[in-house]
Amino acid sequence: MSVPFDDAAPRHVLTPSSLNRLVRDLLGDALPQVWIEGELSNVARPASGHLYFTLKDSGAQVRCAMFKMKAATLRFRPADGMQVLLRARVGLYEPRGEFQLVAEYMEPAGEGALQREFEQLKARLDAEGLFDAARKRALPAYARRIGVITSATGAAVRDVLSVLARRWPLADAEVLPVPVQGREAPPAIVAMLRKASASGRYDVLLLTRGGGSLEDLWAFNDEAVARAIHASAVPVVSAVGHEIDFSIADFVADLRAPTPSAAAELLVPDAVAVGHHLRQLRQRAATLQQRRLQALAQRVDHLFARLQAQRPQARLARDRERLQHLRLRLAVVARERQQQRRMHLDRLHARLLAQHPRLRLPLLTQRLDEQQLRLRRVIAHILERRQTALRHAGRALHAISPLATLERGYAILFDADGQVLRSAQGVVVDARLRARLADGELPLRVSDD
Repeated sequence: MSVPFDDAAPRHVLTPSSLNRLVRDLLGDALPQVWIEGELSNVARPASGHLYFTLKDSGAQVRCAMFKMKAATLRFRPADGMQVLLRARVGLYEPRGEFQLVAEYMEPAGEGALQREFEQLKARLDAEGLFDAARKRALPAYARRIGVITSATGAAVRDVLSVLARRWPLADAEVLPVPVQGREAPPAIVAMLRKASASGRYDVLLLTRGGGSLEDLWAFNDEAVARAIHASAVPVVSAVGHEIDFSIADFVADLRAPTPSAAAELLVPDAVAVGHHLRQLRQRAATLQQRRLQALAQRVDHLFARLQAQRPQARLARDRERLQHLRLRLAVVARERQQQRRMHLDRLHARLLAQHPRLRLPLLTQRLDEQQLRLRRVIAHILERRQTALRHAGRALHAISPLATLERGYAILFDADGQVLRSAQGVVVDARLRARLADGELPLRVSDD
């Protein structure tokens, strides 16, 4: 039965805006999120803070946008020619009708695999107890000899030696040179850690290098290096990269410092502050001793005056001799008491330095950073599960929708009053009907052919 098109029937006319919106929704439903790798070009970052660029390969390219809140989380600066991996939503820029990707996450190609390897090794070593706070040792209050395991030509070693010489010249710092980057770095670091630990020469070891990319710092994420740190007979301080960089060595070490210079400040006390404190203690001890001696001398003078008043010559001679003896004993006792007090003050000073907040703050800061990292992971996991559940619910709802039935080739017939026809009975010849299809409506007229 043929159905001629009726120009008088109502038309479903789209505007460019509604058409672009329809295409945008179709793209979003079909491809809600994709991973895509390619080369950056035409990278632009206007004053708005949004990031615009083109992602291309040898055969095609696609325009991309990354909005300000997501772009602010990037840990690297995108540049033309850089190979990157994106997680993005597929969409359409409605005002110009242009197909584009809206990026939500970006990393240099290859870094994602390294990060996953880092997390797997970190979880395994943590489960073995290598990161337990209970096994971490306190640093010596006054380190006499410090072994600095690092590159002999890097900026890190210069910073460390400069800070040590300025803060505590009494410490003897020895540079134990090793490569800190490349394939040869991990075995060299392991060998030096074992050698320094077995020598019994050092009070503490500092493992350090300057900043760099994840690949540059990878030697300090090596399992053999982590186990060598754990097996060290002397405390190990790790200071790898910048403050935002974390390595496996940081978690295993007895103390993690944010930078090489900060590590040097944690290893030794400030000579100026220690000298000032000791001078204060010495002055207090001298003042107390002088007051006690003055009180004893005043008492002796009082007793001597009483003896003079009694005037017994023989007794006076004996008492004078005894007084002389007591004075000698008093001097000896005073010197002994002064020495005991000075030793007691030295012990109290050593205990006070061992409890200094500067030694505890880095450990507490590290714990806080780990808890924040776990919290962010849990939140991200919950959001991902809820997004997945929402998508499944959307698909299930679409599956039972009448529109989904129409998309499989079915149609709904309406009579002239707009009522749905459920039976052919009662439909007369020349009656006007409307057929609702998946992509629109068709006007129909009943024929007796």
